[in-house]
Amino acid sequence: MPASAAREVVTGVEYVKQITAMESDRRTRAAFQTLVLSIVRPGGTLFDFGAGTGMDARFYAEHGLTVAAYDVDPNMCEFFSEYCRELIEAGRVTFDCGGYREFLARDGRDGGRGVDLVTSNFAPLNLIADLRELFVKFDALTGPGGKVLVSVLNPYYVGDMKYGWWWRNLIRLRREGHYSVQGSQAPIVRRRLAEFAAHSAPYFTLKRVFPGLPSIAGGGAQYAWLCIIRCLFMFLLFEKSNHGIGAAPVVSGPSSISSKNEARSRAKEPRR
Repeated sequence: MPASAAREVVTGVEYVKQITAMESDRRTRAAFQTLVLSIVRPGGTLFDFGAGTGMDARFYAEHGLTVAAYDVDPNMCEFFSEYCRELIEAGRVTFDCGGYREFLARDGRDGGRGVDLVTSNFAPLNLIADLRELFVKFDALTGPGGKVLVSVLNPYYVGDMKYGWWWRNLIRLRREGHYSVQGSQAPIVRRRLAEFAAHSAPYFTLKRVFPGLPSIAGGGAQYAWLCIIRCLFMFLLFEKSNHGIGAAPVVSGPSSISSKNEARSRAKEPRR
């Protein structure tokens, strides 16, 4: 079990201090945000799941997108409402804070066409036990041609190999496709790519995987997994599908995430 599991949950102002303190975290956030802007059409619509303090939501709105967002943590929600106040008042950002089961049950479209992209940065999906029902919700939130881009903790990250819990769960990962370790908020679930693909179907197809490292000299398909295991996070891009069978995921060219994602105990929990 990671050392961080017994620590108090950090939210609100203290969270912002921690998540902006390290260059690797700042570069990771910037890489995800840049990827989002490359996917969504100018002036498009976006839903930010697990929006935390609103750092990403504000960035997207300031770059011309119309943003809806959701988070479950009251302290995060309080910070979000103040941090994005003028954008909320201007109608550029809407925010929903409440219980997760209530979020799943609500009609997120409000009679509209649905959003172009659902985002989830710094691994909220690793706190979700049942991904299938969440992807059903994402299907309801998105319009035709909608996409989902998520940042998830990498179960293959070499920096975790110095921890006993990683080795104890390696067989489970291979045999069952996932394992969990206890975190301060909830069990933290690590999943293989095949499990993400299976749980998103038939509503979405896992299309691309961004390992988030600089290019390796002489790189090619044979080096893709070398890129992946050196990265704490993976970015997964899902596309809406009308078919029950999804295509195999493509490990894309690396994005600009820093390769300095140190194997530190606080990195073992999803952060927003």
